Amino acid sequence: MRIALFSDTFSPEVNGVALTLKRFTEHLEHRNVPFRTFVPKCTEEDIFTNGIQRFSSLPFMLYPECRIALPNYFKIYKQLQTFQPDLIHIATPFNMGLCGLHYGRKHAVPHVASYHTHFDRYLQYYRLQFAAPLFRHYIRWFHQSCLVTFVPSLETAEQLQQQGIQGLDLWQRGIDCRLFHPDRKNPAIREKYNFQEQFMCLYVGRLAPEKDLDIMIELWNRMPAALGSRIRWFIVGDGPLLKELRAAAPPNVTFTGCLQGESLAELYASADLFVFPSSTETFGNVALEALASGTPVIGARSGGVQEIVHHGKSGLLCAPRDTDSFVRAIVSVLEQPDKLMNFGHEGRLYASTQSWEAIFDGLLLKYARILGSTGSICATSSA
Repeated sequence: MRIALFSDTFSPEVNGVALTLKRFTEHLEHRNVPFRTFVPKCTEEDIFTNGIQRFSSLPFMLYPECRIALPNYFKIYKQLQTFQPDLIHIATPFNMGLCGLHYGRKHAVPHVASYHTHFDRYLQYYRLQFAAPLFRHYIRWFHQSCLVTFVPSLETAEQLQQQGIQGLDLWQRGIDCRLFHPDRKNPAIREKYNFQEQFMCLYVGRLAPEKDLDIMIELWNRMPAALGSRIRWFIVGDGPLLKELRAAAPPNVTFTGCLQGESLAELYASADLFVFPSSTETFGNVALEALASGTPVIGARSGGVQEIVHHGKSGLLCAPRDTDSFVRAIVSVLEQPDKLMNFGHEGRLYASTQSWEAIFDGLLLKYARILGSTGSICATSSA
């Protein structure tokens, strides 16, 4: 089975899609599955390394940290003609994804897609909601020839079905439970960040309007005074709202910038609560990272987060964009130490069943079934 993967985002970009695809290519190497990956170039690294072909790129309008590739289709064509993929997987619907889609359609190569981001929902946060119907029409066209469109959550599948997209299948996300682990809790965090408050509430993610961070600002100001004075808020990430958030933040809010690896894992495990107001997530990788770290999640009952957080068991789900609901949930958990401990334990148990290896092996099995149903493996082998 020879796989060609197309994406407009990839490591070293820091987002859920880029990190998932990087892990997937590492898994393909581990399983000795031949692959070629076509992605944007972000740094002055080698153009072609370990099956990864990079192309020049520009910042994406809504996401300056993400890139829009400027692909050379002639180079892509030559590489694919030599590589002869059995299957093309298209991860994004932009320039690079269009190249993969065009090649697959023109040369009758079986192709699948994965849907990662509700860009049509994002548009309303940037006062571009008028473009949402056009974008949904484009997405229907983009996916119509794909044998399967993989989605990260059942909620996403339901949304796409309502838009007329067929052939949907579930491809969830995994977690590295060795990195994100309750044992990463570090008492030195308090000294490092110089705070004395009793509780530590954490947010991790892009600092952007679509993450509903206006709710976070309201939470800082509307917590009951007796409890609010005992909370230190940590905001991990970067994005266009950073300046606005800093200006609105009271003294008990700490901004760390972007963190990865052990530094991030220590904050997750050291926090008492992970607070995530975003209502636009197709999955919610950061919520799963928190649960793996033994940290209960207070999240929105929306998108993929509601399928990760088991309400009343590993955290609490609140009405989307309802500040009062979030306040009540935070107060309820922080004022009941036993509940806090039980939620953390249950979250860790759930996360321990969601390994990347099992998730990726399941995707490879789905690839094989798709190719078996089209006869592509046999055709390639006989050729």
